[in-house]
Amino acid sequence: MSRPQAAPYPAELIHLRPTDRAGFLVVGSALAGTALAVTLSVIGGWGTWLAGQALLAVLLVQWFVILHECGHDTLFRTRRYHAVAGRLAAFFSLIPYHAWTRVHGRHHKWTGWQDLDPTTESLVPRPLSRAERTIVNVCWRLWIPLFSVLYRATNYWHLARLFRMFPQRSDRVAIVRDAVALLTIYAIVLISFGPGVVLRVAGLALLASLAIEDLLLLSQHTHVPQNVSHGAGVKPFPAIEQESFTRSLRLPDAASAFVLHFDAHELHHMYPFVPGYSLRRIAYKPENEIGWWRWVRGAKKLRGDVLLFQNRLQSGNDL
Repeated sequence: MSRPQAAPYPAELIHLRPTDRAGFLVVGSALAGTALAVTLSVIGGWGTWLAGQALLAVLLVQWFVILHECGHDTLFRTRRYHAVAGRLAAFFSLIPYHAWTRVHGRHHKWTGWQDLDPTTESLVPRPLSRAERTIVNVCWRLWIPLFSVLYRATNYWHLARLFRMFPQRSDRVAIVRDAVALLTIYAIVLISFGPGVVLRVAGLALLASLAIEDLLLLSQHTHVPQNVSHGAGVKPFPAIEQESFTRSLRLPDAASAFVLHFDAHELHHMYPFVPGYSLRRIAYKPENEIGWWRWVRGAKKLRGDVLLFQNRLQSGNDL
């Protein structure tokens, strides 16, 4: 494989660098919006509460995207700001920060090798039990965000698995530190305000945000043909060659800008050094880009087990 013929060389995009101004604008607006959403969720009647939950839901998605950018050091020009903003975003994303940076880095390294990429390893085709198949299919049909929950639990909270992937003591200490810190903060919030208030302020919004993230995350690599190493020694695909293993959605322009063009996932994999808010400035149309509504409709027509454990060559569904 090689660089797609029409794609610019990475060196041609060196000018697309993050700026502190853009980073502070993103984080500041997310904080302001979150404060407004929480306020709306605790004052007034049902209409105000629903407005607050809707706003908080989309902001929780944006916080996840901010976490993603901080893990790449592409939100600010000043690199040390990422650790602070990233841990703030980690709180809203329910993902410990150090585990995120290490696992996501390995995802980019092994994209294209389904059994070596830690975020796709569990989706390598295999026989499913009746219970597994039923749970996956029911959750997918009913919009229950099973994948977003399992994505967090298995990739960023599963300490035994994380320790196997990252045996260095420094990594293990940082992974445990960030996980314990998050759990402590969550416990303090629950004790201080009570479960009822927390549920009122964040319950519906969290559920809705996870449902949205299900669609975003599953759109990126699921049902796209991948390689399987079967334990053989293989080399990672360079970033510029990862387009064929990735899918992009095309959200409406305003929505795409709000999520820092997280939908432009092929461009992100090809040029991971480019900040998300600059991805659409790259003059290249990826080969696997699809309109968001076309993808949602097509994916929802499939059974969950077919979507997750097959690819378009096997199912005949060109998503």
